[in-house]
Amino acid sequence: MKTLYVMDPLDRIDLSGDSTYVMILDGHSRGWSAHACTPAQLYSVDGDGYARCAPVQVAQHGVPLQAGPAVDLPLGAFDVVWMRKDPPFDMEYVFATYLLDLVPPSTLVLNDPRGLRDANEKMVVLKWPDLCPPTLVTRDIQRAIDWTGDAPGKVVLKPWDGNGGRGVVVSQAGDGNLRALLEMLTDEQRTHVVMQHFIPEIRQGDKRVVLIDGEVAGWMTRIPQPGDHRGNMHVGAQVEGCELDDRDREICATIGPWLKDRGLVFVGIDIIGPYLTEINVTSPTGIQEINALMGLQLEATLSEAVLRHLDHHRKGA
Repeated sequence: MKTLYVMDPLDRIDLSGDSTYVMILDGHSRGWSAHACTPAQLYSVDGDGYARCAPVQVAQHGVPLQAGPAVDLPLGAFDVVWMRKDPPFDMEYVFATYLLDLVPPSTLVLNDPRGLRDANEKMVVLKWPDLCPPTLVTRDIQRAIDWTGDAPGKVVLKPWDGNGGRGVVVSQAGDGNLRALLEMLTDEQRTHVVMQHFIPEIRQGDKRVVLIDGEVAGWMTRIPQPGDHRGNMHVGAQVEGCELDDRDREICATIGPWLKDRGLVFVGIDIIGPYLTEINVTSPTGIQEINALMGLQLEATLSEAVLRHLDHHRKGA
């Protein structure tokens, strides 16, 4: 099987924590070939999709990916194309999904480009408002200030298109910095900001649950650093094992069928206390950390799901 990974540059890969890295490694163990490119290297000629991509090899875990000379190949030369580019989910990202729409029927794209466009990671949770904390999405600064004044305590402000905890801040009514924070995050009311009631249970951790094909496959919790409020590994949160409670499983059972129906095969959701806060579909991570905590091989589970989808996809094509 031939796989193309549309991703960030290879020199940005963290060998000890990158999920795409172990996905490639598992594919190599199965005899699958892998190529890699960035979204900027996708292009189209007369309605056909192409990529300027390099073959990549990896001998064993802990060894960096080795890239060969770049070549131009049609997207139809691959059995599977993985979209694994990190956010921001901006128009460049959206445009890359348009190019991935040009694959022929014989090629499977994961996660499905239409699903990626439908499931903005900060906004899609609002399809299930009963699962989420009270949330405001606005670019109007005075509306945001008034909403904060009605909140029972602190509020969280975050960009709608970011990842890894970048730009996420906590404020509250009476904070002299609130208006300035809103001015920066909304770019002077030119872009929307997502605001949610602060969830005190963040002190016990931010659960990351990986769903494969809409089913729970593994989980962990991320404990913020002392003095920080963000449960993101990118900013130093520590990972620990945990158990899923009834509410966690209710959340997964509620959203799982919707994710599966939209071709979102590899998803990582975030749960704080009783609330769903994000659904990560662009390049979810956590495979290596969950494997270590739970004794799993999620990359192998994912490869088996890919094989099932590819078989179904070709029968449908």
